[in-house]
Amino acid sequence: MKRYFSILGLLLLMLPASLAFAQAESAPGVDAFFGTLNTYLASVLFFDVMPGAGEMPFIVAWLIVGAVYLTCRFGFINVRMMGHAFQVIRGKYQSPQDKGEVSPFQALTTALSATVGLGNIAGVAIAISIGGPGATFWMIVAGFFGMTAKFTEVTLAQMYREFRPDGRVMGGAMQYLSRGFAEKGMAGTGKSLAILFAILCVGASLGGGNAFQVSQALGAVQTELPFFNHYPWVFGVLMAGAVGLVIIGGIRRIAHAAEAIVPTMVLIYLSACLWIIFTHAAAIPDALVLIVHEAFAPTAVAGGFIGVLVQGFKRAAFSSEAGIGSAAIAHSAATVKYPVRQGFVALYEPFIDTVIICTMTALVIILTGVYSAPEHHALVEASKGAALTSVAFGSVVSWFPIVLSISVVLFAYSTMISWSYYGERCWTYVFGERFSIVYRIMFLMFIVLASLVSAGNILDFSDLLLLSMAFPNFLALYLLQDKVAAALKDYLSKLRSGEMERDSV
Repeated sequence: MKRYFSILGLLLLMLPASLAFAQAESAPGVDAFFGTLNTYLASVLFFDVMPGAGEMPFIVAWLIVGAVYLTCRFGFINVRMMGHAFQVIRGKYQSPQDKGEVSPFQALTTALSATVGLGNIAGVAIAISIGGPGATFWMIVAGFFGMTAKFTEVTLAQMYREFRPDGRVMGGAMQYLSRGFAEKGMAGTGKSLAILFAILCVGASLGGGNAFQVSQALGAVQTELPFFNHYPWVFGVLMAGAVGLVIIGGIRRIAHAAEAIVPTMVLIYLSACLWIIFTHAAAIPDALVLIVHEAFAPTAVAGGFIGVLVQGFKRAAFSSEAGIGSAAIAHSAATVKYPVRQGFVALYEPFIDTVIICTMTALVIILTGVYSAPEHHALVEASKGAALTSVAFGSVVSWFPIVLSISVVLFAYSTMISWSYYGERCWTYVFGERFSIVYRIMFLMFIVLASLVSAGNILDFSDLLLLSMAFPNFLALYLLQDKVAAALKDYLSKLRSGEMERDSV
């Protein structure tokens, strides 16, 4: 009962301020603020590492090099252990010594609910609109190598997680940055990087994990329900109320919600995508040829080879979050005995999110041709990727945009509840458990604010903060890779000897 009073209190605190934002005429001022902040962050955090050869932001190169290196370092673990990972997800290797708050599958669905979102719908459409069909190829490549980055960060999160007195788990990049660096004699540096990561994660949770989701979902829903064109703040308040009902219950409530929502929304969305793909079956070979050709020989409009590659990797990073360190927070709460075991489970995250779902979306966008149609140029310019995908669906079956709108709302909702946990854990790391309620109120406020701010500025703001998290995170992955390698070697030895079978329930 106390919990529901807390929910009611959150909503009552949020509603007056939400209505004030809606009625105020300062929304353009808020929009201008985001634009100024984007420009400042870009100038500080990003620079071109390939001047004269195309625009290659440092942070994108950092992700590419790191993911490829780790994949080679661990002997393409992203291919070798997929079968074993599936057995773990099925519960085959449960042990009496398992400790945590949620099951490995619940941790996976929680992380997937954060990654399988509008990055798969809106982000892919934006990438192809800007970078052309070739961006699809580089998204798949980024997803493949990103699987190993995800394995590494999740394994470290399990190794360095901490159980608080109330039983809640504190884990993620902020933990292995602070404690892992301390083991190397760099406690001060590790603590500073952990705080930096936590601050960036809080910002990313409010941007990419919140505002971007609301903005894109609103754009898709407005095409079906014109009411929200005139009263967008109502959509924001409704979404805030629905999110508030779940996030107040912490990781267990979020995990249970994700476990129910993720399979349903993926099934609905992929079924619609497959229908469109099959109705254009004759054009699939040409589309695949176009994707590969423009990945290496893109049109000038797409920005050349580097421009297409960057678009593919940026959108893949935004979609799968591999190397970012965010999903490690959810996986750290999983009940497993061996940290490496949950790392294997995490391999499926970029695979499902980027290699499968993003590719499906890309094929729909390319086969229907909406990305290059002049009549949809305004949607491309406004970065309304979800609305562009809705047009692609509608070009095949008139009522398909309704299915997409349902998918978009589910995707946005599931992403927001998971990212609220990421942000809340990072906020708590910096300010303490007793101030978590402040973050939750702020998170709900941002949902309403997002209905009043343009999608373009939110997209840029989200990219900056989310990609910036990779800088401190990958420093830890590089520094602590030997610990992961040793744990992996020990685990594989026990697996081959049959000890894992004897140890399971």
